[in-house]
Amino acid sequence: MIDDVAKEYLNRQLTWTRQALVWKLDGLSEYDIRRPLTATGTNLLGLVKHVATCEAWYFGEVFARPFPEPLPHWREADGSDMWATGDETREDIIGFYQRTWAHADKTIATLPIDAPGHVPWWPTPEVKLFTIMVHVLQDTTRHAGQADILREHLDGRTGVSAEYEEQPDETARATVRAKIEAAAQAAAGGQTRAGVQGAAGAAGQAGNADEGVVEAGL
Repeated sequence: MIDDVAKEYLNRQLTWTRQALVWKLDGLSEYDIRRPLTATGTNLLGLVKHVATCEAWYFGEVFARPFPEPLPHWREADGSDMWATGDETREDIIGFYQRTWAHADKTIATLPIDAPGHVPWWPTPEVKLFTIMVHVLQDTTRHAGQADILREHLDGRTGVSAEYEEQPDETARATVRAKIEAAAQAAAGGQTRAGVQGAAGAAGQAGNADEGVVEAGL
C-alpha cells in the first residue's frame, strides 16, 4: 500500500512540475523562448527539450520500454538537446514533451515501484523505478527553477502557474531590491568585488542590448 502511495505522490509532483515548466513559455515571443540568457546558453525552450529527452531515456531505455520515436543515443549526447534549431517549432517541442511524459506515466503505472532498471551512463547502473522517479523529479524541478529565473529576467513574471500568478508591484519590488542591495554593500564595507562586478556588468550590458532588440521587434 505504501508503495502505491509513494508512486502516486511522486508522479503527481512530477506532473505538476512539468506543467509549470511548460507554462514558463506562455506569452513569450519565438525569440525570447529561444535566446541564450546565460553565459552557457541556457534558454527556456531548450530546457523543455532537454527534460523531454531525459524522460524519454529514463522511463524508456532504462526499463526496456523504448520511447517509440527517434532519440539521440546517450553516448552521442552533444548538448543539442539544450536548444531548439530554427526549424523546430514551439509546438514541436512541447508536443514531444507531452508524448514523453505520457510514455513515462505509462511506464510508472505499469511497473511496481521496485522494478529493476539499468542506466548505462551511471557509475552504478542498476536501479529501481523509485530511484528514477526521484531522480527525474529532482532534475525537472531544478530546471523549472532555472526557468523561473529566466522568465523573471525577461519580463518580470513569476509564479508556478497562471492560477497562482500575482501581478507584479514594481514599486514594492524596487523597494525590496534596494534594501537587499544596501545590506550587501554594508556587509562588504561599501565595496563590491571588482572581478565579479566586472563579469556581471558585461553580462548586464549584453542583456540590455538584447532587450533592445526584443523591444524593437515587439
